This record gives sequence, C-alpha cells and structure tokens, in this order.
Amino acid sequence: MLKRSVISDYQWVKTGILAGLSLAAGIFSYYPGLVEKWYSLGFYPAFGAAIRLITGWIPFSIGDLLYTIFILYIIYQLFQTGRALYRKSYSPQKILVAFLKVVRVLLVIYLVFKVFWGFNYDREGIEKQLGIAKTSYSIEEVTTLTNQLIDLLNETRRQIPDTVLPSPSLDSLYLEAYRCYGSLSDEYGFLNYRNLSVKGSLFSFAGDYLGFTGYYNPFTGEAQVRTDIPRILLPYITCHEMAHQLGYASESEANFVGYLAALRSKNSYFRYSVYQDLFSYAQQEEVNLYGKQNDFKKFSYVFEQNRKRLDTLVKKDRREIREFFQQRKNRISPAVSNLYDQYLKLNKQLQGVNSYNEVIGWVLAYQKKYANK
Repeated sequence: MLKRSVISDYQWVKTGILAGLSLAAGIFSYYPGLVEKWYSLGFYPAFGAAIRLITGWIPFSIGDLLYTIFILYIIYQLFQTGRALYRKSYSPQKILVAFLKVVRVLLVIYLVFKVFWGFNYDREGIEKQLGIAKTSYSIEEVTTLTNQLIDLLNETRRQIPDTVLPSPSLDSLYLEAYRCYGSLSDEYGFLNYRNLSVKGSLFSFAGDYLGFTGYYNPFTGEAQVRTDIPRILLPYITCHEMAHQLGYASESEANFVGYLAALRSKNSYFRYSVYQDLFSYAQQEEVNLYGKQNDFKKFSYVFEQNRKRLDTLVKKDRREIREFFQQRKNRISPAVSNLYDQYLKLNKQLQGVNSYNEVIGWVLAYQKKYANK
C-alpha cells in the first residue's frame, strides 16, 4: 500500500483537474462552428497579435531557444532516470510519483498548445470565410492551371533582369510579406496581420535532417524560416508561415492564404517565388492523376510539353533548387518526415505531408468563384 506522504491528495487533485480540462478541450474540438466563432475569430486574433508583439522585437528566435532548453532538460531527466534505475534506487512509490509528474507535464503542454494555437486545427477555416469548397478536380483543370503557371513563371522571370537571381536581405523579404498581408486585409479583413514576428531559424543547420524549410512556434507566436536554402524560396515560405500565425493550422490552407498574400506584391521576385511552388504542386498533381489512370504515354507527353514551354532561365533556376536539395539527401530526413506525417494525420489532416499539395484544390475553387474579380 502506497504511503500517504509519498503521493499527496494535492498531487492527485492536480492530475485530475488537468485531465478534466484536457477532456473538456478535446470535447470542444469536436464543434468546429464553436471553435471558429469563439476561438479562431474571437479569442485568438487578439491573443496571437499580443504574443507577436512580445516576441517580435527580439532579433533571435525565443521559441528555438526554449526548444533547446527543453531538449536539454529531457536529456538530463533521462540520464537521471537511467542512473537511478542502474543503482536500483527507485521504489514503486517513487515510480508512481514520477509517472504522475510526467502525465501532468504532458497535460499542461497539451492545454497550453491548444489554448495558444492548437484549436485552429479544429476550425471551419478559409472554406467558411471565403464561401468556397475544395472539391475534386479533373486532369484537364489541373493541366490548364499548370499552363497558366508556366506562363506566369516565364513572365515574372523576364521581369527580373539578371541571369543570376538576386539575393535580397531577409528583413526586406519579411517586410514585403508584411505589406502583402496589409494589402490583402483591405479586401479580406479577417486576414489582418499585426505585429511582425518572422525570424531565421537557429536550427537552419539541421534543416537537411529535420526536413523543414519553415515552421511556426505556437508557444511564442514566432514564424521561423530556414535561411540557408535558395533565397527565391523564402518569400512564399514566409507568407505560408505568417498564415499559420493568423490561425490557419491546415498546411493546405496556409499554402492558399500565403498564395493570396504573395500575389499582392508588386515585386516580381515575390510573385516568382509563389509561382515556383505552385507550379511544382500543380505538376505533381498532373503526375498523380495520370498515374491513377495508368496513362503513362499521355503523362510523358504532358511533362515534356511543360519542360519545353518553360523559359530557359526558369529551367535553370529550378535545376539549381533541385540540385541544392539533392546534394543534401540523407537517411534521417525521411524518418522525421514520417513522424510529421503522423502528426498531421492526428490533427485532422488526413493526407499527412501530402496535404501541402491540396492547395491546388483551393486555388481552382477560388478561381471558379472569383474568375471575374
């Protein structure tokens, strides 16, 4: 029988309260309409802006620093646990106390995550706000979109005079993205972005292994981008991460909102960045759809036509981007990507990492409704 002095009533009560609050949060998550009204459009916009106000003026990523401290703490605790087990200094009572402590820590992290940002996974989102539905689409529709993107890629690349793409400063890219959202909010007030907080990741050196180009820290409200990748990728990545800051947790929605924002730029470099990514997504969808039909002859023809239609400089830029990532392939990144895939699926993004491609559905639905705008 466990001694009362080892596990106090207070510890049981704390654990029970945290478990009850977590259960309540889970139940609330099952009502997207309530989440949208009371959290995503009610509480979160002001709360998110306040966090960015606190962290935005600091030149380095507070979130990355906290992650580092947390990882070191976990390593220290594992070491201490291993040493105690080796010395056989753990009694059943101490094991239960330690277990309850771990449970409480996990419950607190879950609750803070949900309150700070995580409920946005459960909202109605951009579909409700814009009155569009991401429906299925045909090969012909995707092919038409791909051709449009090829034309736009060629056009914007010709507006960039140098053979070698410029490398603007990170701060100038962040500010341009901020201006893009300012312009976008003139039309869609719910996309009003206040208090810029975008920073270079302190973990950029590990990006090849962790498989990221950008990420959002829900605990500090900061958007981080990887700074060692080809600079042309950063405008769209920045707009994508800023969409997460506005409460669009879904990767496909963040891609779509980032697309709407980046297109507001008068800067050809910025628009070229978004067209690069969207073309990759659209062409990948062509591959998927023709693959499902086993029409490899047609696929080969369309793929070759796409390649021929791309401007020489566009092909050069895309080749350099492709070579950058191919040179950094490793065995760890796929495993990390698989973990992130499972995380997305647990948070109602059933396509996992493939949900990024779903931006094509949003773009086509938007074009159908707002074709004449």
